[in-house]
Amino acid sequence: MGQQQVVIVGEEHCGGEDRELTVRKTTLFTPGDGLEAYDHRTGALAFRVETYGRGGVCGGGAAAGDLALLDAEGEPVLTVRRRRPSLHNRWDGFLGDGDGGGGGHHQKPLFSARRSSILGAGTGASGVLVDLLAPGATGEFHVDGSFPRRCCRVVASAKASAAANGKGEEEEEVVVAEVRRKVDEDAHVVMGRDVFVLWVRAGFDAAFAMGIVLVLDRITGDEVDGDLGEDLHGTTSPA
Repeated sequence: MGQQQVVIVGEEHCGGEDRELTVRKTTLFTPGDGLEAYDHRTGALAFRVETYGRGGVCGGGAAAGDLALLDAEGEPVLTVRRRRPSLHNRWDGFLGDGDGGGGGHHQKPLFSARRSSILGAGTGASGVLVDLLAPGATGEFHVDGSFPRRCCRVVASAKASAAANGKGEEEEEVVVAEVRRKVDEDAHVVMGRDVFVLWVRAGFDAAFAMGIVLVLDRITGDEVDGDLGEDLHGTTSPA
């Protein structure tokens, strides 16, 4: 995919270089929950997340339980909403406050994300598929790895990669974003799950990547399978 821009939410979120965001949970996703994301290079706030309908500053056509991704100025750039009913725990992403000026949720979603199989529920594996739905946008992405372990990748399908490059032939799958454990560079220790890194490939929409993170957190939560659950609750040495 190279330096080709992939604009989903807005061109202003597509940088010319690879980008790292330090994401911090402001609560453990209870009423009034949220996230804050800071630019690793500058330390400046890049995004924050609020839950609509729980005393947040955003209004519009949002309903209780909708997740609002706000920019550094506090303006909503993306709203993530659960589709009901849905066996696959499907979430849709809408531009801005998700209203579109109609006051009744008439805006069409930019993308839709779902667990790839209801059989994967409770395993801690991501197994999430993301489809672009915006007019003129084509492509699909999948998430491999485990978000609860803070070790997963957002991969553009070969079809999406070919479309982004304006070519008819298929290309190899490309990693466009990645969630990693955060390492304290001074203490040389791996931090707990409430602080992690979101790496975004140059040209890829960082707001869209954050939207996928919100969906992953809601779909997989902090489910952890195997014996790694206790390890992930605390701070450990990478050595």
